[in-house]
Amino acid sequence: MVGLVVTNRRGEERAIDAAEGLSVMEALRTGGFDEIEALCGGSCACATCHIYVDGDASAALDPMSDDENDLLDASSHRTARSRLSCQLTCAAKVAGLRITLAPEDQ
Repeated sequence: MVGLVVTNRRGEERAIDAAEGLSVMEALRTGGFDEIEALCGGSCACATCHIYVDGDASAALDPMSDDENDLLDASSHRTARSRLSCQLTCAAKVAGLRITLAPEDQ
């Protein structure tokens, strides 16, 4: 299991455990974070699973693909910490990852 620390859109923080190999998006949905719509089901075709990666954890993550980058460009809430949770995999190297759910684009 991989531990993640998640801050929801109301600012409430909660730790969840996720099975290795799941996407962070799947872990969020399984963990009860219904704010993550994930309309495309994790195929990197929307940006409804937008999160912010806290701290320096981005160094442990796989690099962002061009598709992910393009989708995040369409978000009015993009920051330097933005990622799509469907493109991140739960693995030992990201144990303890702290993320915040990005505001929903209207």
